Amino acid sequence: MSTSVKHSPRTLPATPWGILPPRMRVLYVTTPLRTGGWLAEAFASDSACAMHLEEAHGATAGLERLREVVFDAVLVSHQPGQLDALAFVDGLRAGGAEEPLVVLGQPSEQELSALCYEVGADAYVCVNTATTRSVLWIVARATERHHLIRENRRLLQAERHRLQFEQHEAQRLLTEQRGLARDSQGACDEDSATCEAGFLGSRAARVCDAPPLAEPLRDHYREMLRAHVIMGSGNLTSEMGELAEMLAGARATAPQTMQLHVQVLEELVQGLGNRSARHVLSRADLLLLEVLVHLAERYRLRADATAAVGDGTPAIEE
Repeated sequence: MSTSVKHSPRTLPATPWGILPPRMRVLYVTTPLRTGGWLAEAFASDSACAMHLEEAHGATAGLERLREVVFDAVLVSHQPGQLDALAFVDGLRAGGAEEPLVVLGQPSEQELSALCYEVGADAYVCVNTATTRSVLWIVARATERHHLIRENRRLLQAERHRLQFEQHEAQRLLTEQRGLARDSQGACDEDSATCEAGFLGSRAARVCDAPPLAEPLRDHYREMLRAHVIMGSGNLTSEMGELAEMLAGARATAPQTMQLHVQVLEELVQGLGNRSARHVLSRADLLLLEVLVHLAERYRLRADATAAVGDGTPAIEE
């Protein structure tokens, strides 16, 4: 039997949490010996929620209706020997059904509530003691809970996709920076060859031919990058000047500095795992820009000091 006109598949309209929805469409799975007329009359007597009840006799008929139509909730009558609601609910959950499931029976809630929860039901209602309004609220809370579960799953998937995208984007940016450092190093090698041919000064040749940066400098840059990611550049002015002086003292070139930056940044991004890398990359780019600016300024001051000494004028203080 059915107390409502057939509807196309739909979902429950958006309702503020903690409020009874204006209407719900429910499937009542029972047996021919205990039809749902009494349940339909009970719901009709309470105008707090328009409950459209559709009835299916037996587990097979219930499964067929669930395959054909989307219901807001499913009520299952527990009648031992005729319809085992626990087995029915267990089979539905094993098959991937996500509809809210509420079991109705005559035993007390103390007897069956725990067993119903264990097979995946959302609630158990003793029809001998429950009121119509309480059943409405139990069904409404069950539907609300499943809406929250689906929304939480959707948000988790969206967050996972966002993190995956950021990780891929981080790897792409690191690859581009690695290529830029490699191309810059190749250009520096060409300048070094020109230096050896005598077209540039001997100081430029020494800068181009600088040896690989030492491991202590790499460790210092790693700690500087971590601090910069957390604190930003405004709080590390003195440390930035110290780092630039160390790089200048090691005669580091711009390509060498970029290579150092990319290597340390790769280690930091890999250590993030599945966490967001966007913040780290943006802060790291700012650090590299500031380091290169400070390094260029250090070399300019040193060049001016060398030129001043050669001209016999007082040297510029660093």
